[in-house]
Amino acid sequence: MSTSNRRFVPATRTARIEDKDWVVIYQEEQFGMLQGRFLHEPDTVRFLGNVEHQLLLGHLDEKPCHLLRLSDTASLPGLTWHPLRGLIGQIDDDLFRLLGLAQQLDAWYDSHRFCGRCSAPMQPRGEERAMECAECDLRQYPKLAPCIIVLITRGNEVLLARAPHFRSGFFSTLAGFIEPGESVEECLHREVMEEVGLEVDQLEYLGSQNWPFPNSLMMGFHARYVSGDIVPQPGEIEEADWWPVDQLPGIPPQGTISRWLIDCHLARLGGHPLPSVPA
Repeated sequence: MSTSNRRFVPATRTARIEDKDWVVIYQEEQFGMLQGRFLHEPDTVRFLGNVEHQLLLGHLDEKPCHLLRLSDTASLPGLTWHPLRGLIGQIDDDLFRLLGLAQQLDAWYDSHRFCGRCSAPMQPRGEERAMECAECDLRQYPKLAPCIIVLITRGNEVLLARAPHFRSGFFSTLAGFIEPGESVEECLHREVMEEVGLEVDQLEYLGSQNWPFPNSLMMGFHARYVSGDIVPQPGEIEEADWWPVDQLPGIPPQGTISRWLIDCHLARLGGHPLPSVPA
Protein backbone atom coordinates (compact mmCIF):
# COMPACT_ATOMS: atom_id res chain seq x y z
CA MET A 1 0.00 0.00 0.00
CA SER A 2 1.26 3.44 -0.80
CA THR A 3 2.10 5.81 2.02
CA SER A 4 2.16 9.57 2.48
CA ASN A 5 3.11 12.21 5.02
CA ARG A 6 -0.51 12.57 6.15
CA ARG A 7 -1.45 11.88 9.73
CA PHE A 8 -4.96 10.89 10.72
CA VAL A 9 -6.16 11.03 14.34
CA PRO A 10 -9.69 9.68 15.10
CA ALA A 11 -12.07 11.86 17.10
CA THR A 12 -14.21 10.87 20.10
CA ARG A 13 -16.82 13.60 19.99
CA THR A 14 -19.11 15.44 17.57
CA ALA A 15 -18.67 18.87 15.99
CA ARG A 16 -20.24 21.20 13.49
CA ILE A 17 -18.78 21.42 10.02
CA GLU A 18 -16.81 24.58 9.31
CA ASP A 19 -15.90 25.96 5.90
CA LYS A 20 -12.24 25.02 6.35
CA ASP A 21 -12.95 21.35 7.17
CA TRP A 22 -12.70 18.26 4.96
CA VAL A 23 -15.67 16.03 4.19
CA VAL A 24 -16.00 12.57 2.64
CA ILE A 25 -19.28 11.61 1.01
CA TYR A 26 -20.93 8.22 1.32
CA GLN A 27 -24.00 6.58 -0.15
CA GLU A 28 -25.10 2.94 -0.33
CA GLU A 29 -21.77 1.70 1.10
CA GLN A 30 -19.68 3.57 -1.46
CA PHE A 31 -17.47 6.65 -1.25
CA GLY A 32 -17.69 9.49 -3.72
CA MET A 33 -14.59 10.52 -5.65
CA LEU A 34 -14.80 13.85 -7.46
CA GLN A 35 -12.09 14.76 -9.94
CA GLY A 36 -9.76 12.17 -8.45
CA ARG A 37 -10.23 13.16 -4.78
CA PHE A 38 -12.06 11.57 -1.84
CA LEU A 39 -11.57 14.64 0.37
CA HIS A 40 -13.91 17.50 -0.47
CA GLU A 41 -14.63 21.01 0.71
CA PRO A 42 -17.97 21.35 2.54
CA ASP A 43 -19.30 23.80 -0.03
CA THR A 44 -18.88 21.18 -2.76
CA VAL A 45 -21.46 18.87 -1.20
CA ARG A 46 -24.39 21.16 -1.97
CA PHE A 47 -23.89 20.24 -5.64
CA LEU A 48 -23.76 16.51 -4.92
CA GLY A 49 -26.99 15.67 -3.09
CA ASN A 50 -29.03 15.87 0.11
CA VAL A 51 -27.28 15.09 3.41
CA GLU A 52 -28.97 12.42 5.54
CA HIS A 53 -26.57 12.74 8.49
CA GLN A 54 -23.02 13.82 9.32
CA LEU A 55 -20.41 12.46 11.74
CA LEU A 56 -17.03 13.82 12.80
CA LEU A 57 -14.35 11.25 11.95
CA GLY A 58 -11.19 12.89 13.24
CA HIS A 59 -8.40 15.15 12.12
CA LEU A 60 -6.30 14.73 9.02
CA ASP A 61 -3.16 16.85 9.29
CA GLU A 62 -4.89 18.62 12.21
CA LYS A 63 -7.82 19.55 9.96
CA PRO A 64 -11.30 18.28 11.00
CA CYS A 65 -12.79 15.68 8.65
CA HIS A 66 -16.45 14.63 8.57
CA LEU A 67 -18.55 11.91 6.98
CA LEU A 68 -21.61 13.10 5.08
CA ARG A 69 -24.07 10.38 4.21
CA LEU A 70 -26.19 11.38 1.23
CA SER A 71 -29.77 10.24 0.71
CA ASP A 72 -29.54 10.91 -3.04
CA THR A 73 -26.89 12.15 -5.41
CA ALA A 74 -26.64 14.18 -8.56
CA SER A 75 -24.88 12.99 -11.68
CA LEU A 76 -21.85 15.18 -12.19
CA PRO A 77 -18.89 14.92 -14.57
CA GLY A 78 -15.94 13.43 -12.72
CA LEU A 79 -18.03 11.97 -9.85
CA THR A 80 -17.50 8.23 -9.35
CA TRP A 81 -18.43 5.85 -6.51
CA HIS A 82 -16.12 3.27 -4.94
CA PRO A 83 -16.69 0.50 -2.37
CA LEU A 84 -14.05 0.46 0.35
CA ARG A 85 -12.87 -3.08 -0.37
CA GLY A 86 -11.87 -2.08 -3.88
CA LEU A 87 -9.62 0.66 -2.48
CA ILE A 88 -7.34 -1.72 -0.55
CA GLY A 89 -3.80 -1.05 -1.71
CA GLN A 90 -4.96 1.74 -4.02
CA ILE A 91 -4.90 4.72 -1.62
CA ASP A 92 -2.48 5.77 1.13
CA ASP A 93 -2.72 4.31 4.63
CA ASP A 94 -4.18 7.31 6.42
CA LEU A 95 -6.89 7.90 3.84
CA PHE A 96 -7.84 4.21 3.95
CA ARG A 97 -7.95 4.37 7.74
CA LEU A 98 -10.17 7.45 7.59
CA LEU A 99 -12.58 5.87 5.08
CA GLY A 100 -12.60 2.62 7.06
CA LEU A 101 -13.59 4.51 10.19
CA ALA A 102 -16.27 6.33 8.22
CA GLN A 103 -17.79 3.06 7.04
CA GLN A 104 -17.77 1.57 10.55
CA LEU A 105 -19.29 4.64 12.18
CA ASP A 106 -21.98 4.94 9.53
CA ALA A 107 -23.02 1.32 10.13
CA TRP A 108 -23.01 1.89 13.90
CA TYR A 109 -25.05 5.09 13.63
CA ASP A 110 -27.52 3.49 11.23
CA SER A 111 -28.13 0.50 13.53
CA HIS A 112 -28.55 2.60 16.70
CA ARG A 113 -31.15 5.13 15.65
CA PHE A 114 -33.59 3.59 18.12
CA CYS A 115 -33.03 2.34 21.65
CA GLY A 116 -32.70 -1.41 21.97
CA ARG A 117 -34.21 -1.30 25.46
CA CYS A 118 -37.25 0.99 25.14
CA SER A 119 -37.38 1.64 21.35
CA ALA A 120 -37.32 5.45 21.71
CA PRO A 121 -35.23 7.47 19.21
CA MET A 122 -31.54 7.89 20.06
CA GLN A 123 -29.37 10.95 19.48
CA PRO A 124 -25.60 11.45 19.25
CA ARG A 125 -23.94 12.84 22.40
CA GLY A 126 -21.95 15.98 21.75
CA GLU A 127 -19.10 15.37 24.19
CA GLU A 128 -18.27 11.78 23.31
CA ARG A 129 -18.73 9.16 20.60
CA ALA A 130 -22.02 7.64 21.76
CA MET A 131 -25.70 7.38 20.94
CA GLU A 132 -28.00 8.18 23.86
CA CYS A 133 -31.66 7.47 24.55
CA ALA A 134 -33.52 10.50 25.96
CA GLU A 135 -36.17 8.25 27.53
CA CYS A 136 -34.16 5.65 29.48
CA ASP A 137 -30.60 7.12 29.30
CA LEU A 138 -29.13 4.04 27.63
CA ARG A 139 -25.85 4.82 25.87
CA GLN A 140 -24.41 2.80 23.06
CA TYR A 141 -20.79 3.14 22.00
CA PRO A 142 -19.19 1.82 18.80
CA LYS A 143 -18.19 -1.81 19.27
CA LEU A 144 -15.50 -3.92 17.67
CA ALA A 145 -15.55 -7.66 17.04
CA PRO A 146 -12.15 -9.10 18.11
CA CYS A 147 -10.77 -11.79 15.80
CA ILE A 148 -7.66 -13.89 15.48
CA ILE A 149 -5.95 -14.41 12.15
CA VAL A 150 -3.08 -16.87 11.92
CA LEU A 151 -0.49 -18.13 9.46
CA ILE A 152 0.44 -21.73 10.30
CA THR A 153 3.93 -22.71 9.22
CA ARG A 154 5.62 -26.08 8.72
CA GLY A 155 9.22 -25.61 7.74
CA ASN A 156 9.25 -24.10 4.25
CA GLU A 157 5.50 -24.57 3.88
CA VAL A 158 2.50 -22.50 4.97
CA LEU A 159 -1.10 -23.56 5.40
CA LEU A 160 -3.58 -21.62 3.30
CA ALA A 161 -7.29 -22.22 2.91
CA ARG A 162 -10.22 -20.99 0.89
CA ALA A 163 -13.79 -20.36 1.98
CA PRO A 164 -16.72 -21.19 -0.31
CA HIS A 165 -17.26 -17.51 -1.17
CA PHE A 166 -13.64 -16.94 -2.29
CA ARG A 167 -12.98 -16.50 -5.99
CA SER A 168 -11.42 -19.43 -7.82
CA GLY A 169 -7.73 -19.95 -7.08
CA PHE A 170 -7.67 -17.56 -4.10
CA PHE A 171 -6.38 -18.73 -0.70
CA SER A 172 -5.80 -16.97 2.61
CA THR A 173 -4.84 -17.52 6.25
CA LEU A 174 -7.23 -18.86 8.88
CA ALA A 175 -9.30 -16.47 10.97
CA GLY A 176 -12.13 -16.53 13.47
CA PHE A 177 -14.06 -14.50 16.03
CA ILE A 178 -13.26 -14.66 19.73
CA GLU A 179 -16.16 -16.08 21.73
CA PRO A 180 -17.38 -14.66 25.09
CA GLY A 181 -15.31 -16.02 27.98
CA GLU A 182 -12.50 -17.08 25.65
CA SER A 183 -8.91 -15.85 25.61
CA VAL A 184 -7.17 -14.91 22.38
CA GLU A 185 -4.96 -18.01 22.62
CA GLU A 186 -7.89 -20.31 23.32
CA CYS A 187 -9.70 -18.90 20.31
CA LEU A 188 -6.71 -19.52 18.05
CA HIS A 189 -6.37 -23.16 19.09
CA ARG A 190 -10.14 -23.73 18.78
CA GLU A 191 -10.47 -22.07 15.37
CA VAL A 192 -7.53 -23.99 13.91
CA MET A 193 -8.89 -27.29 15.23
CA GLU A 194 -12.43 -26.55 14.02
CA GLU A 195 -11.47 -25.27 10.57
CA VAL A 196 -8.71 -27.70 9.58
CA GLY A 197 -8.32 -30.26 12.41
CA LEU A 198 -4.71 -29.36 13.30
CA GLU A 199 -2.82 -28.75 16.54
CA VAL A 200 -0.35 -25.87 16.72
CA ASP A 201 2.07 -24.36 19.20
CA GLN A 202 4.62 -21.52 19.46
CA LEU A 203 1.95 -18.86 19.07
CA GLU A 204 3.56 -15.52 18.24
CA TYR A 205 1.61 -12.27 18.14
CA LEU A 206 2.88 -9.95 15.40
CA GLY A 207 0.40 -7.09 15.13
CA SER A 208 -3.19 -6.03 14.59
CA GLN A 209 -5.33 -4.35 11.96
CA ASN A 210 -8.69 -2.68 12.21
CA TRP A 211 -10.75 -4.32 9.48
CA PRO A 212 -13.90 -2.35 8.63
CA PHE A 213 -15.83 -5.22 7.03
CA PRO A 214 -17.86 -4.45 9.00
CA ASN A 215 -16.16 -3.86 12.39
CA SER A 216 -13.42 -6.39 13.15
CA LEU A 217 -10.18 -5.97 15.06
CA MET A 218 -7.83 -8.56 13.56
CA MET A 219 -5.04 -9.81 15.83
CA GLY A 220 -2.35 -11.44 13.73
CA PHE A 221 -0.30 -14.49 14.75
CA HIS A 222 2.20 -16.97 13.48
CA ALA A 223 1.88 -20.53 14.79
CA ARG A 224 3.85 -23.73 14.21
CA TYR A 225 2.24 -26.96 13.07
CA VAL A 226 2.43 -29.78 15.64
CA SER A 227 0.20 -32.63 14.47
CA GLY A 228 -2.91 -33.71 12.63
CA ASP A 229 -4.16 -34.21 9.10
CA ILE A 230 -6.05 -31.44 7.33
CA VAL A 231 -9.81 -31.93 7.62
CA PRO A 232 -11.69 -28.91 6.22
CA GLN A 233 -14.71 -27.78 8.24
CA PRO A 234 -17.88 -28.33 6.18
CA GLY A 235 -19.53 -25.09 5.17
CA GLU A 236 -16.58 -22.97 6.35
CA ILE A 237 -13.52 -24.27 4.49
CA GLU A 238 -13.82 -25.48 0.93
CA GLU A 239 -10.15 -26.41 0.53
CA ALA A 240 -6.94 -26.20 2.59
CA ASP A 241 -3.43 -27.37 1.90
CA TRP A 242 0.28 -26.89 2.59
CA TRP A 243 2.02 -24.64 0.07
CA PRO A 244 5.78 -24.28 -0.45
CA VAL A 245 6.70 -20.62 -0.01
CA ASP A 246 8.04 -20.46 -3.58
CA GLN A 247 4.82 -21.92 -5.06
CA LEU A 248 2.08 -19.87 -3.41
CA PRO A 249 -1.39 -19.67 -4.99
CA GLY A 250 -3.42 -16.48 -5.33
CA ILE A 251 -3.11 -14.72 -1.96
CA PRO A 252 -4.60 -11.54 -0.43
CA PRO A 253 -3.39 -8.16 -1.72
CA GLN A 254 -0.94 -5.78 -0.07
CA GLY A 255 -2.62 -3.78 2.68
CA THR A 256 -4.37 -6.75 4.29
CA ILE A 257 -3.12 -8.30 7.52
CA SER A 258 -3.39 -11.79 6.02
CA ARG A 259 -0.91 -10.82 3.29
CA TRP A 260 1.27 -9.09 5.87
CA LEU A 261 1.51 -12.28 7.93
CA ILE A 262 2.65 -14.14 4.83
CA ASP A 263 5.14 -11.41 3.91
CA CYS A 264 6.56 -11.44 7.46
CA HIS A 265 7.22 -15.17 7.22
CA LEU A 266 8.87 -14.75 3.81
CA ALA A 267 10.99 -11.90 5.16
CA ARG A 268 12.22 -14.05 8.03
CA LEU A 269 13.09 -16.93 5.74
CA GLY A 270 15.10 -14.52 3.61
CA GLY A 271 16.78 -12.84 6.57
CA HIS A 272 15.09 -9.49 5.86
CA PRO A 273 13.45 -6.97 8.25
CA LEU A 274 9.74 -7.43 8.83
CA PRO A 275 7.50 -5.11 6.83
CA SER A 276 5.37 -2.58 8.66
CA VAL A 277 1.88 -3.65 9.69
CA PRO A 278 -0.72 -2.18 7.29
CA ALA A 279 -3.17 0.48 8.45
